[in-house]
Amino acid sequence: MSSGNPPFFMEKRAVRRAFEQAAAGYETSAVLQDQVGAQLIERLDFVKLEPRWILDVGSGTGLQSRRLNRRYPHARLLALDLASNMLQQARRRKGWRQRQHFCQGDAENLPLATASIDLLYANMSIQWCNDLDQVLREFARVLRPGGLLMFSTLGPDTLKELRQAFTAVDDRPHVGHFIDMHDIGDALVRQGYEMPVLDVEHYQLTYGVAGDLLRDLRNIGATNAAAGRARGLLTPRRLQALQQAYEGFRADGRLPATYEVVYGHAWGSGTPPSPCEDGSIVFPLTRLRRRP
Repeated sequence: MSSGNPPFFMEKRAVRRAFEQAAAGYETSAVLQDQVGAQLIERLDFVKLEPRWILDVGSGTGLQSRRLNRRYPHARLLALDLASNMLQQARRRKGWRQRQHFCQGDAENLPLATASIDLLYANMSIQWCNDLDQVLREFARVLRPGGLLMFSTLGPDTLKELRQAFTAVDDRPHVGHFIDMHDIGDALVRQGYEMPVLDVEHYQLTYGVAGDLLRDLRNIGATNAAAGRARGLLTPRRLQALQQAYEGFRADGRLPATYEVVYGHAWGSGTPPSPCEDGSIVFPLTRLRRRP
């Protein structure tokens, strides 16, 4: 998620390509993403909501889509992802009774009708976008009045050890620039959300060697997509410099990798959509809006 600093601007083609390549083995390595997603869904225990349409933004292989469908078996769910291979995996893995639909699209330009979604769920996905305000504006647009946004994203302490170790290699960006929780809260207010609630949790994964962390990141598609990144693979000399620098963080025989996870939810507002003659409001797939 960019702060507007050009070196940290994400190249969407590079992001899409990385997730396309990671799709087949994603669920094997996405341990933290799965845990965070499950905890985000557990937070719905404190919310009274009976959604008819759920949007899973950055759905990946459908890990959380399947959970959401089990929680709301009468709801229809639209799984949206930037990478078509992720959606193919999600389609293969869904239960035959689950009411899921699939759409390739960008969170910053949702191909959906206004006021068409009751619950918008975005687990560990919006950090791959360049303009937080634009993302939240799009989320607000597609939410029905009184609809709920539930999301998780990464905060500034994420992979702080790896970021510091890379300074021994060069001065180019290697780890994403993540936005502070308070700035996310300010953006929610700017976009007109009601009653936003945010909190932070820190997680730490450990590895035997730095190469195992790099492999895990590659396996989930979390590779460097910054516009100012160094092109090509790390040379053996640069990789050795990275590994030596990372050794300075070793504790109890293991190398830590910190993740700062921001959890949030907020309610949408706006002008209600026009009801049908019987008073209901429906969202058929034919109302999908074409991307310009």
